Amino acid sequence: MITSLSQETMVKYLVRLFIIFMILPLHEYAHARTAYKLGDDTAMYQGRMTLNPISHIDPIGALCLLLGGFGWAKPVPIDPTRFNRKHSMRFGVAITALAGPVSNLIAAFIGMIVFRIYILSSVYTNYVTDVSAGEAVKNGPQLLFIMLSSFVSINIGLAVFNLIPIPPLDGSKVIGYFTGPKVDRWFAQNAQIIRIVFLILIITPVLSIPLGFLRDLIFSGFWFLTNWVPMLFH
Repeated sequence: MITSLSQETMVKYLVRLFIIFMILPLHEYAHARTAYKLGDDTAMYQGRMTLNPISHIDPIGALCLLLGGFGWAKPVPIDPTRFNRKHSMRFGVAITALAGPVSNLIAAFIGMIVFRIYILSSVYTNYVTDVSAGEAVKNGPQLLFIMLSSFVSINIGLAVFNLIPIPPLDGSKVIGYFTGPKVDRWFAQNAQIIRIVFLILIITPVLSIPLGFLRDLIFSGFWFLTNWVPMLFH
């Protein structure tokens, strides 16, 4: 018989698979679409302005996400020299990079709305009442609870993770708007060391506490911003 703990673990892995095949492509599509809007059609011509997961999945990044909850897809190619001249190239690069994490936060916020509607629905409230009364109930409602809450948490975690200002993550390009060419050269000259540091940070639990704190903080913020949802049930 499958225990509730193993069921919860299975659901979390299913959510992570959904993130890999649906949300990571959305993340990369947001990069490609933003670059296209700024005048760069490189990603479009290379077949990356699509929601097809096959075009975006990075095997190592997908494995890290599946096993550890943090991961990445293949970076979308951009050519800043093709951006229109309404803004500087550095601004274009920063906005294009920021589009990915923002897409994750939007997905998380929509997921939070669905999550709050669900926990106020009769399906879940009746389940909680039955459990409190000691009646035998199926675990379906609880598994859906775990699935929705995990969807929100993982999306927020991906956004926070990608905003770390270390190449090749999006945060390094966002912060690049506020720094100068000297910082760019330093990153280029120390690329090998940075890759090693990046892998260490991924493999070890060094980032888990600060990233977990930020993820929980944003989760609480989204909960606060959806406090209007219960009013729909009055």
